[in-house]
Amino acid sequence: MTFPVLTLNQIAIGNLLISLIVLGVKYIAFELTGSIALYSDALESTVNVATAIAAIVAIRLAARPPDAEHPYGHHKVEYMSAVLVGALIIVAALIILREAYHGFLQPKVLDAPFSGLMVSAGATALNGIWSQVLIKQGRLKRSAALVADGKHLFTDVVSSLGVLVGVLLVVFTHNPRLDSVLAALVAMNVLWSGWGVIRENVSGLMDEAAPPEELGRIREIISTNATGSLEAHALRTRHAGKVIFVDFHLVVVASMTVGEAHDICDRIEEALKAEFPNMSISIHVEPEYKAKHKGIVIL
Repeated sequence: MTFPVLTLNQIAIGNLLISLIVLGVKYIAFELTGSIALYSDALESTVNVATAIAAIVAIRLAARPPDAEHPYGHHKVEYMSAVLVGALIIVAALIILREAYHGFLQPKVLDAPFSGLMVSAGATALNGIWSQVLIKQGRLKRSAALVADGKHLFTDVVSSLGVLVGVLLVVFTHNPRLDSVLAALVAMNVLWSGWGVIRENVSGLMDEAAPPEELGRIREIISTNATGSLEAHALRTRHAGKVIFVDFHLVVVASMTVGEAHDICDRIEEALKAEFPNMSISIHVEPEYKAKHKGIVIL
């Protein structure tokens, strides 16, 4: 499936609008049935609304240019937003568990179950389509906040499908306590989802290196575009949102002029940015007696 290219602000605002629509539709499904499982499904959507607002704030802050207090930019605010998403998801899971407990102690027969299921199914379908848009666009634009929202929405879709099947079982078995059991299972799934989002985005806050495939490509580009130098070593990378930070030492002959060494650095930077437009590069030039005889071999 192909999606139109959207700006980050357009995606974030669209995410908020769709989250509000889905929340309203799912709450209608709960009102029609009185199902605790459908209530838990609607409650999870309130988290979607909160995280959509957080994503809008994070994207706008991350787009700010570097300043005196933040010379490396504001990109990490997206990871902070994503961690907040995970924390809110966990809170929602605990609230659902509480409702499931009370519902199990005082079970009630569902009202108009089929009407409620049809309404909920429509909201689930909308969430399914939108989750794929968020994941695809978030990865394309290297936005941790959007990818986190998309993955959470997809988990919401899976749990919603489970809820729909479970509510059907409640109707056909005439066992209202199954509704509470189902809500508890949804809560456990939501809890796991929240932990996954936190775990994934803490790596960005901890200055985790670029993925292995990107790191390999960076080494290859340096190797093929550093002609005239002797070696490159001490390569380090880290990522923050859509920006990859790269720094390394470039060894040249001691007799090389500053201008000649600078030309080599420019050539390497241009080649790296041609493939990674949002890359920030720092190169430290060293004379030949600083060679380590290891690292990146210059072709």
